[in-house]
Amino acid sequence: MSINELRSITTFVRTAELGSLSKAAAAQQISPQAASKALGQLEQYLGVRLFHRTTRSMSLTEEGQRFFEAANPSLIALHQALHAARQTREDLAGPLRIVGPRTVLQSVIGPVLDEYCRLYPEVQPDVQLDDRVGNWVEDRVDVGFRLGNPPKEGLIARRLFPMQLVICASPTYLRKHGVPNSLNELDSHRCSAFRRPSDGRVVPWYVKVGDSLLEQHIRPAFSTNDEVFELRTVLAGEVIGQLAVPTAAVLIRSGRLVPILHEHMTDNLSLYLYYGSRAAQPARVRRFLDLVVERLADSTEFVLSKGELEKAAGRFKGGADI
Repeated sequence: MSINELRSITTFVRTAELGSLSKAAAAQQISPQAASKALGQLEQYLGVRLFHRTTRSMSLTEEGQRFFEAANPSLIALHQALHAARQTREDLAGPLRIVGPRTVLQSVIGPVLDEYCRLYPEVQPDVQLDDRVGNWVEDRVDVGFRLGNPPKEGLIARRLFPMQLVICASPTYLRKHGVPNSLNELDSHRCSAFRRPSDGRVVPWYVKVGDSLLEQHIRPAFSTNDEVFELRTVLAGEVIGQLAVPTAAVLIRSGRLVPILHEHMTDNLSLYLYYGSRAAQPARVRRFLDLVVERLADSTEFVLSKGELEKAAGRFKGGADI
């Protein structure tokens, strides 16, 4: 049904109820001319006359009475459905479907989601962690997160912060095996590698050399497809790892990890928040978007400055008890 047909039927029903075209126009907040045109279009479309008209009154024809009895209940139900849909848009209840990569999402989004759940306990988050890029429509996604470059599927993307990758190790490992002073020296060290879940391939480390981004191929002494398990092994002092800074930052700041070769840390990728048209989003989605941006946009919590890296590395070289 087009919007003109909806207006025409609404005008007809209001006129039948109020007994006046001018009153029906006022009830719909349209001009008498627009109401008369809408009613005329409906009669022309149906091919019947719906009202007997005089200069002082209007009354339904036999065809008009039958149409009123059939159309009025359906029109009431339709307006109720429209009202319910608009009301639902403002409800802070219902499902909230969130997707994002397994890497770093738990440590970054977890605290924000916890706060959101405390603020809006009637919302039911449905969080899917998946490194693949799924189908936005088929998966019925409300909000997504992506590492790398912004999505190109016609979605709205908001850059939150750069995604740094830092080479690091525990003090235990460095005391036992020494500190590599160049990328070439990594060949003589025990290194960990991330194995991509989608195809099982070992992902090379990415390092910054001058203004270039290069692949640093390593001989893995340990490999896994789970970031949490890799972090555990690095903390245990078994290997050197290249970790995402949102995961490693708090551990570097506390001294449990030491940045190595930090001049080669990469920051060419970013974490993005993406979603569909904001104007059509339910209130529960809009509130989550606002909270994510407020807490994470340009966050320094998940980014390490050059000064912080130098301080953390110098603290270990200086023999501090960490």
